[in-house]
Parts: sequence; C-alpha cells; structure tokens
Amino acid sequence: MKTLFRTAVTAAALAMAATACTSAATGQAPVPKVTLDAVRLVAYDSCDDMLSGLREHAAENVGPWGFGGPQIMYMEDTAATARAKTTSNTPEHSTTNVHEAGVDEPDLVKTDGNRIVTVVDGTLRVIDTATRKVTASLKLTKKDEPTFTPADLLLSGDRALVLFRGGDIMVKSFAPPGETRYVVVDLAGQPKVLSTIRAQGSYVDARMIGSTVRLVTRSQPDITFPEPKNPDASEADRKKANQDVVRRAPLSAWLPTVEITGGSGAVKKDTVKCERVSHPADYTGTSLLTVHSIDLTQDVAATGTEPISLAADGDTVYGSGTSLYVASNPRWWFPVVTEPMPVEPVPTATDGAAPAVEPTPSDPPVTSDPTVTSDPTVTGDPAVTSSAPATPATSEPVPDPTPTAPPEETEVHRFDISAAGAPSYVASGKVPGRLLNQYSLSEYEGHLRVATTLTSPDGRNSASSVYVLDAATMAKAGEVGGLGKGERIYSVRFIGPVGYVVTFKQVDPLYTLDLRDPAAPKVTGELKITGYSAYLHPGADGRLIGIGQEASDKGRTLGTQVSLFDVGDPAAPRRLSQLFQKESGSEAEWDPHAFLYWPKTGLSVLPLMTPKESGALVLKIDDSAVKKLGMIKHPTHQDKDYAYQPGIQRSIVIGDALWTLSWDGLQVNDATTLARQAWIPLR
Repeated sequence: MKTLFRTAVTAAALAMAATACTSAATGQAPVPKVTLDAVRLVAYDSCDDMLSGLREHAAENVGPWGFGGPQIMYMEDTAATARAKTTSNTPEHSTTNVHEAGVDEPDLVKTDGNRIVTVVDGTLRVIDTATRKVTASLKLTKKDEPTFTPADLLLSGDRALVLFRGGDIMVKSFAPPGETRYVVVDLAGQPKVLSTIRAQGSYVDARMIGSTVRLVTRSQPDITFPEPKNPDASEADRKKANQDVVRRAPLSAWLPTVEITGGSGAVKKDTVKCERVSHPADYTGTSLLTVHSIDLTQDVAATGTEPISLAADGDTVYGSGTSLYVASNPRWWFPVVTEPMPVEPVPTATDGAAPAVEPTPSDPPVTSDPTVTSDPTVTGDPAVTSSAPATPATSEPVPDPTPTAPPEETEVHRFDISAAGAPSYVASGKVPGRLLNQYSLSEYEGHLRVATTLTSPDGRNSASSVYVLDAATMAKAGEVGGLGKGERIYSVRFIGPVGYVVTFKQVDPLYTLDLRDPAAPKVTGELKITGYSAYLHPGADGRLIGIGQEASDKGRTLGTQVSLFDVGDPAAPRRLSQLFQKESGSEAEWDPHAFLYWPKTGLSVLPLMTPKESGALVLKIDDSAVKKLGMIKHPTHQDKDYAYQPGIQRSIVIGDALWTLSWDGLQVNDATTLARQAWIPLR
C-alpha cells in the first residue's frame, strides 16, 4: 500500500507547482542546543509497579481528545537449510535492494531464481521462472475485506511470510482499514496456510536473518474515553475526565496480546508478560513497541512469537547482522512526511501561464500535540485562538495554556538479536533532531552512526549532524555538525568507515565524512550542484549513484535525475555523469526497494512517471557514465469506462531476462535488447 500511496502522491505532485526551497527571513530563531544522553532501560519490578507507572505517565500525556488529539490523516522490509533452495541450474538472479547485506526486508515481490512470489489483491501467486506461468495461487483475504489489501513478503526456502498491514494510519486514507495479521504459507506443492498471527497494534516493520523474522508492532492503550455530557465543555475539563479514565484503566489495557491460529484451526492466545516489558527513564505511557520473533522453519502455532515490549514509540526500524534498532520520538503522535516529492515546474510568464509561486518551508515545526499549528496563538482546537475572549473564571475553568513544542529529539533503542529466539534489550540513546529514514542509521565496528536534522522552533532555521554512539551503551562517542545550515537532510548513506550526506534547499551539498575515528568524525569534502539526491547507492569501486531531482538555481524541482559521483578522493567528490528526465518522478526516490542495480553489467532500472506516461527507465551505469538504454512499459489496462498505463513498481534480473512488476502483472524483457518476451497477468 505504501507503493500505491506514493504513486498517487507523485501523480498529484506532477499536476501542481511547488518548491523545496525556503525564502530567507529576518529574526529567525536559532537551532536549539539539545543534550545527547544515553537512556537507561529499566524493567518493571512487578505488574503493580508497571500498572502504576503506565497510568501516571499516560495521564500526564493524555489530552482533551485522548491520545494524540482528533483523528488526523497525514499523507505521507537449521537456518542454512531453510534458505532458498539453490541448485546448479538455478539462474543467477537479483534480490530485494536492502540496507544491509544478509538482512532481508519485506517487499512486494520475492524470488529465489526458480520462482517468483507476490501478493496482489489479497491473493498469493507463485510464478515459475522457466515456463513463465502462474503455477499456484492462494486467496488469503476474506470476502468482506477490501478489494485492495496491502501486503509485503518475506521468503525463506519453502516458507513465505505475508504481512498484511491493515489498520496502519499511513494507509487509511487510501483504503478501508483491514486487519493487521501475518500469515505463514507453505509453498511446497500447492500453497497452504500453516498459521495466522494476529498481533495487537499496527505493523511498523520487520527484518529477517536466515529463517528468523523479527516483527515490530506499535500499540496504544485500549482505553475508551467518554464523550462529555456537556458538548461545550472546555478542553481542560475534557482532559481531566480523560486523566480520570486513564488512572482507572486495568493493566490489560496496555499489555499487547497475540493470537495464533494454526492450520487446523486451533487458536492460541498469549499476552506479553509484565517481566518482558521494559521502559526508558522518561516515557509517555501512551504506546508500546513489541518485537515478535518467528522462525519460519518451525511450527509457529506451537512455538509462539516470544514477544517482548518496550514502553516507547517508534516508526523507524534498522537491522544489522546482530542488532535491531527501533527509533522514535515519544512526543510525536504522528509521523511527519519528510520524503522529497517531485513536482512539475511552474511555467514561466513567457509561456502564458501563471508566474511561479513563492517558496514555502517544506517541513513545518512539530509540536507536542498534532492539533497545535506552528502559530503559537492557536490552541488544541485549530479554530480557537488566544485572541478569543477569555471565559470568566466564575462560570467555567480557563483552558490550559497552549503547549510549547518539546525538544526535537530522537530516541534509538537497541536490541541484541545475535542469538536465536527473542531479542534482548541492550540500551537506548537520545540524539537531537529527527531521522529521515532507516538509512540515517548504520552500525559499524561496535558503533552506531546517526544522521539527523535539528530545526528551530519556528521552523525557519535548521542544521544537520552525524552522531556516533557506542553500541554497547548508546552513549555518545563523537559528533560532527553544521551540515547544510538552513537546509535539511534529503539522503544518507554509510559505507564502511565513510559517510555521505545530502542536504538541500536551493543547491545540493553532497558531504563526504571520515568516520574511522568514532571520537572524531569529520567532514572531508563537499560538492555543490543543483538539485538533490534522495537515495544514494554504492556503485563500482569509488563510485556513488544518486537518484533524485534536478532543480533550478532557485531550488525549484524540474524532474528526475540520476547522478554518478566519483568519491574515490574523499576530499574532492565530483559528478562524472548525469541523466535528466524532464517533468518526472520516481518511486525510487523514497523507496529504495524500487531501484535495481546489477553490478555484473551495470544494468539499472527505476520506475518513472511523467504527466504523459509511466513505466521503468532502463540504464547502464558503469564507472564513468550513466547511459539510457530504453523505457519498458506494461500493456495499457483497458476497462469498460477508462484506460490507464500501469505503473511499474519493481524490477528483477533472472538469468538473461529482466522481469518487471506492476499491479496488473509481470512482464519479461530481454535484459540486453529490452525486447518483450512474455506478459503474465495477475488481475
């Protein structure tokens, strides 16, 4: 669903004018200084201690509308024998583009070279890559579920884990909320369901190493807040009533449950035990993160998911070979869209069209309550301002003062996943600013590198930094700041002891960082060019590939660009080659899974959408240039009342063929000539 959502946003963005730059303003608030601390994880002494702590912390953070204010919709992936079966005749093939080698991430499609597995409209299908035919299918949704049910996949040997992310706030505005559940499917022979896991809360993300999957879910207390008897009750009265309800809530309101249904229909229910819940010293009590562990070679209905929980919030997951990190800011109720989105340029006055609009800030300041806007005079109700007449104290209590924005901080929690079974908590750390995505995190030789942007309270000033934390304690080892003053991070990539950070407002500084000494990280080089890279990918030796947007010297985005950088000399990075596709956008800018780079031949593929067409742009990227090979398009979808060009979402190399996936089907093209060889409809 994330993919469909992003495609819809791109289509909308291509039809409007906007800019990524911010006009200068006088009297800007300075970027606040925030301390960086290790955050101690503490286990509860008992269930009574846990209930008392959760009640009081939640009561402090509940508002007049409950947890998070009125509902707001924001637009915004033995073990060796379980791996995919490989034989001498298994064709060479690409896999999901992941952050860390050996740590698989959920995606729309998976392959082991001999077969392709995908889920479209709630139906799992297996495609044989030799015959290029659908050899098996299994309906995983019920008749009363939405026609479109978003799902991702993980594949290990003959087992597939299908992750239905229904109920996620990020998809509610585009599809009716379905049920969050995880389905284990046996692919040996005719596919069949082995077990169905229904975990309380919304799906955050998952990672798989070998056959072991760690699933992260986020849940809020199951508390029903009363409707005020007086519809004109003040927000102070509403909040007090909600606090009273929270302080009477039972422990079961917080403890997440999990229900596992086996293939025979037997149901096993479990609740996270008190002794398996920990908390940082400072927490809100309004949400819990739960990590479930699943070994796909085992009978999950019998073994369970070994859940452990943390009294914290989180929306970014990063995994290395031995650690799982979940990053959060517990005072942010809803995620803020930070991905750069391509837009169609505004025609100039010489074209007879409207003049360009004034640029606006791309990231509004975040407050402790999502109902509070950046205007400090606005209260929890956007329609009520401080200029309204004060209510006499004799008739009604005066509403609470408008909350002030809390420090912009990100907490990062580390779990040890080096052993089989449930992970163990290690430590937590806190850094100033906020992350862009999981690529802002990277573990290397016992340290975690974290890249964040810190914005001033008025949203008009910002700067970015890279912090190095000791992974054992999550305490700060070193930092380098002052990156892109007045800008924000658009992409990050850490490759071994080197880091690359792109910031943007009007021009794109690509910073190279030397991170060999954790205590003294430093900037070694800087390259300023127009536009920006929203995703960075390692290329040939000493080369870096950037996918993003070209822009005018004023910061107005113009269309997709693919850049090849020479970073062999960290002190003097330079761009060797650029391909520019006017008035276009690519899903690869915000979803790296959409980008294919095949090092053997330099074949590279990314989805592309323009106002007139959509398909997949095929390139050859070697150590000196980016060259366009062609454009792959899927057959036009013809319906009774309309026709459209399916948007291509993923690309796979299998042998000498290039496979591409859209919601309508799979197409096979010759990887050298791009000649179409087969079309496999999925709808």
